[in-house]
Amino acid sequence: MADPILVVDDIVVSFDTTEGPIAAVDHVTFDVRPGEFLSVIGPSGCGKSTVFNVIGGLLSHSHGIVSVSGEAINGPHKSIGMVFQEESTFPWRTVIDNVAFPLELNGLPRRERNERAKHFIAMVGLAGFENRYPGELSGGMRQRVSLARTLASEPKILLMDEPFAALDEQTRLLLGDKVLQIQQQLHQTTLLITHNITEAVQMSDRILVMTYRPGRVKRIVEIHLPRPRSSDIVSSDAFGHYVAEVWSDLREEASRGMEDAERHALGTAGEAS
Repeated sequence: MADPILVVDDIVVSFDTTEGPIAAVDHVTFDVRPGEFLSVIGPSGCGKSTVFNVIGGLLSHSHGIVSVSGEAINGPHKSIGMVFQEESTFPWRTVIDNVAFPLELNGLPRRERNERAKHFIAMVGLAGFENRYPGELSGGMRQRVSLARTLASEPKILLMDEPFAALDEQTRLLLGDKVLQIQQQLHQTTLLITHNITEAVQMSDRILVMTYRPGRVKRIVEIHLPRPRSSDIVSSDAFGHYVAEVWSDLREEASRGMEDAERHALGTAGEAS
């Protein structure tokens, strides 16, 4: 078994608030092997996106180490590419210019960067849309542009933070198929942050379940479903078993989150009255 390409070792993150410091992530440890697809799932407020931002170098941590190929990192790293939930295409740039943007920043000549951009545009299924603007595309297509732009930099590790959260369920499943095709084609090491159990089981080799705040690793579930894999598998008994297994782990944490939100709402209402 190959050594991990990404190691998150004993990470702690807290935030200062008017009520004092709040622990968001508490001693989280896990690793990701080369070519593996790992999903991180948990209830709202469990620190999933905090972990994502720490790995991506967008947020500092007070304890622990993040390392890539054995090298400790403390900020953005060239081996890590990121795809966000929020709309991130540039509306004033065409599809090809959006995808070529990071290559332009790196000083590649126009011809070379356009050729590489076209390659990744075709890979995400948008060949023929090179000269369209984001405003002419659907939400799912814009997210594919964002994915192509990240892949164009050829990162060793792809981080995705709920990239399909704003899309309908059918589009999510189909885009999941596309991501899986690309991941297999590139042997791309991928870490997906999600709150969607179906999405996590459909795509992952392993699923890391986090507790409600402070976020800790509750359990890691191994997904032994055949690859290559597509959304066809969601109707299988084995798939349903994994969904039920993950939900069993997640249900208690989601209930804690709901109860905490209800207590906070009651407290706020009491203060207002």
